[in-house]
Amino acid sequence: MSGIASVWFSRKENILVYPVGLVGTIIYIFITLEHHLPGEASVNLYYTIMSIYGWYRWTLRNKRQEKLVQVTFSDAAGWRDQLLFFAICYVAIYCCLIYLHRFFYASIPWADAFASATAFTGMWLMTRKKVESWYWWIATNIASVPLYFVKGLVMSSVYYFILLILAFWGLASWKKKALHDMDRLH
Repeated sequence: MSGIASVWFSRKENILVYPVGLVGTIIYIFITLEHHLPGEASVNLYYTIMSIYGWYRWTLRNKRQEKLVQVTFSDAAGWRDQLLFFAICYVAIYCCLIYLHRFFYASIPWADAFASATAFTGMWLMTRKKVESWYWWIATNIASVPLYFVKGLVMSSVYYFILLILAFWGLASWKKKALHDMDRLH
């Protein structure tokens, strides 16, 4: 439930996204390790670390007490960086899962690596309030719905379906905000 609340707060650009999200990520680390899902556990460990970092970034203000991190679109260099970040994460996670597959029999290396790498990328961009973070969350959720279902975690599959719906809503909200702010500046 805290994950759903966290996405709700994120959509609204509310700082509570991070403390509320921390509750869910810490719980999910233990759940996923119990089910021999190291990819998902690593994602949630990463979420925990990035939530602390994002919480800090989102509180930064300039001398006029204006937020330093605003909802914006990525430029071409930003897109290049996020695609490179995704590719590096995918290859690293895939290789780790191939190596560890005999210990974590429930993993599906190519699918787990994809879901994890998109999530890593989405979270990194979320700390920077980039609209494109929502595209990565959508990809994560689309991959996670069937992935958790085939692993027998039906409730987690339903959970990711709810997150998918919220991610489309978050994308629309952040696009609207970024466009509004761009119009205001011009």
